[in-house]
Amino acid sequence: MENLDNDQIIRRREELRELEEQGVPAYPYSFPKTHTAERAVAEYVEDGPRMQVAVAGRIMSLRKMGKASFCHIQDGTGRIQIYVRKDEIPNYDHLSLYDIGDIIGVEGYMFRTRTGEVSVHAESLTLLTKSLVPLPVPKEQTDEEGNRTVHDQFTDKELRYRQRYIDLTVNAGIRDVFVKRAAVISSIRRFLDERGYLEVETPVLHTVYGGAAARPFASHMNALDIPLFMRISLELNLKRLMVGGFEGVYELGKNFRNEGLDKTHNPEFTMLELYVAWHDYTWMAELIETMIAETAQKVIGRLTVSSTTGEKIDLTPPFRRATMSELIAEYAGLDIAGKSEEELRAAANDLDIPVDKTMGKGKIIDEIFSERVQPNLVQPTFVMDHPVEMVPLAKRHRSNPELVEAWELIIDGKEMAPCFSELNDPRDQRARLEEQARLRAAGDDEAMMIDEDFLHALEVGMPPTAGVGVGIDRLVMLLTENESIRDVIFFPMMRPRGKGVDG
Repeated sequence: MENLDNDQIIRRREELRELEEQGVPAYPYSFPKTHTAERAVAEYVEDGPRMQVAVAGRIMSLRKMGKASFCHIQDGTGRIQIYVRKDEIPNYDHLSLYDIGDIIGVEGYMFRTRTGEVSVHAESLTLLTKSLVPLPVPKEQTDEEGNRTVHDQFTDKELRYRQRYIDLTVNAGIRDVFVKRAAVISSIRRFLDERGYLEVETPVLHTVYGGAAARPFASHMNALDIPLFMRISLELNLKRLMVGGFEGVYELGKNFRNEGLDKTHNPEFTMLELYVAWHDYTWMAELIETMIAETAQKVIGRLTVSSTTGEKIDLTPPFRRATMSELIAEYAGLDIAGKSEEELRAAANDLDIPVDKTMGKGKIIDEIFSERVQPNLVQPTFVMDHPVEMVPLAKRHRSNPELVEAWELIIDGKEMAPCFSELNDPRDQRARLEEQARLRAAGDDEAMMIDEDFLHALEVGMPPTAGVGVGIDRLVMLLTENESIRDVIFFPMMRPRGKGVDG
């Protein structure tokens, strides 16, 4: 196959040379396109006046014949058939130098062929881009009974991720995933804007990273000769804005975490974070379930999607609410209330869940939950009231100081959104960050750093606030029924070739 590709590359370069020797520009500057493929077909009226169009796109099929030829071109809206007659096109012979993958412009009029396909009867052809490498265009065959067989599909997952430009060109439907992704983001923006919340932008580069338990990407600023970190969370700067007097702010932005690659993790990912004054985590749960349901209805037109195992997931509010301790008792048979770090470590060992000496109570509980509970939560579930050690930035529970007012929304076994009644007592916040510093010194490289400026902001005073973060990539996975985060990111991170297999 590689030799065949090389032969085709050589042939295409020879065709390019021949076209240019004949005075044909292979890469002109523009083309006066008037219609998309979709619009040209939609506006055609069979018994109406002749409809002139100028369409352009990539050749996806080409049948060269003696006196007439057919091809299909594809643009951003779909495909349209082109009919070309030798006695009507001065440069008809140039078709012999065209290939699948070339981009052409066609001027002509609309008509319907004898087989019933709405097409363009070409009056002129213009080469717009000569493609120098062959596309892996699938070939279709239909037998006498109408059964269709597709050959040579571009199905290699790794190659599709690495060469997304080819994936988008030859695989029908893949562009629709990214159209839906854009629609999800637009729907969320409208939902929040209609409620009066302000979209903001905050820095990507931080001198002190925080807001999450994660390892950062580190850099260096030459002008100031200081270390910098790419943000792992949007949280702390958005809280500073709440201190500054905004009562509802949100940001749709990129976070960067120096972590592994698997079906639900990419080191660069998109988050929505929203902070609203005067409210708590129970109010935010109602807002988020409403937002997800409305987004699903607008983007995919329904409130049910399929899980990774084929189970139907119902996104109709209200979602289930259960405490973390209730769920661990239900699925792991373990009562975590009041247990010490040593007792939790022993319990994890009894459950065959690996833990190490760097893990404090919060991380041990998180491991137990992740291993024994989370995979079972297929239907939307708000996991409420986490142990205080797990969430350093959340307010203590008003009726149980051993817990915090926090929830995690789990759908299809995946973490979709964390939410807190935000901690605004600077004394408690300092104590918790100091505990994080202790864990960091003990070897936990994901523990948070102490951010003195953030603590100073809390001392100025932040109103009661509810905050939430929604993983946009995972929400798009859910709504488009994709199993891997790489299927909903245009250009996912991939290991360099020859460096092993991605998770």
